[in-house]
Amino acid sequence: MKRDILSAFRFSAASRKVIFILLAILCLMPFMSPPLALVLGFVVAQIFEHPFPQLNQKATDILLKMSVVGLGFGMNIFSAMQAGREGILLTLVSITAVLALGALAGRLMKVERKVSFLISAGTAICGGSAIAALSRVMRAGEKEISVALATVFILNSIALFAFPSIGHAFQLSQTQFGLWCAIAIHDTSSVVGAASQYGPLALQVATTVKLARALWIIPVAFGAGLVFKNKNAKMNIPYFIGLFVLAMVANTYIPFARSMAPYIVNAAKAGLTLTLFLIGSGLSMKTIRSVGVKPLLQGVLLWMVISVIALYAVMVLGKGLG
Repeated sequence: MKRDILSAFRFSAASRKVIFILLAILCLMPFMSPPLALVLGFVVAQIFEHPFPQLNQKATDILLKMSVVGLGFGMNIFSAMQAGREGILLTLVSITAVLALGALAGRLMKVERKVSFLISAGTAICGGSAIAALSRVMRAGEKEISVALATVFILNSIALFAFPSIGHAFQLSQTQFGLWCAIAIHDTSSVVGAASQYGPLALQVATTVKLARALWIIPVAFGAGLVFKNKNAKMNIPYFIGLFVLAMVANTYIPFARSMAPYIVNAAKAGLTLTLFLIGSGLSMKTIRSVGVKPLLQGVLLWMVISVIALYAVMVLGKGLG
């Protein structure tokens, strides 16, 4: 089907680049929402091949980090610490449970061991960031990394649309929704995108809890090095989380930073929207088909389990959350 579409449009390499850049600029406009940008990127991926395939992953990674740091300028450090404390128990339990369930499911489904672990870690911690960091420790191959990333990003795309609607259907407060999506959505980009649709408090809670989860990359990476017998491997530590904390401190204590905060936060939200466009543009049907049934089923199983349990937790155990 993609060949038919390509033959119908017959875009040259130069025209693909021009169209892609124009659409990327369009995603920076105020009227463009994160879900719409993701859909636009996905449509582009079906129409023609990505004109900048080598740069897409790197650009996505840099933009996401810059956007998250920028969002820190819209948050108060004391409120963020409170949100982090509320989510610490759920974070610890959910990460442990998902990694254990993932190991069991991967073995029963006969998913390749490294792929299974990467999908489990991406679900448990922080999606693509965890997969990128752990793949170096595990010496995972390009195919294994691609399958894990594609699985996570496919489910992220669904979550970005589904979670806000589910949250409203269950009448979750902004704090409850922020906790839920920080625990149950894989990647930081989709967590922030979903929470930003729900409200400013949901965004603050979700971002803080999600970045606290990202720190678990460090102990899990050491464990992966032991399991996969690669003790001396280097890993990518998420240093940008420190910049996010500094941004919150600046917004809390420095008047000039507070005066500039609305402009920085707006730029960060635009950067996040562009990030989701780039993620969508990498989800071609070829990429989706390359995942295979078993890894995708494992990813769906883990995602459904953590989503349902986390939703129950924030509804029942978190009734007092405003």
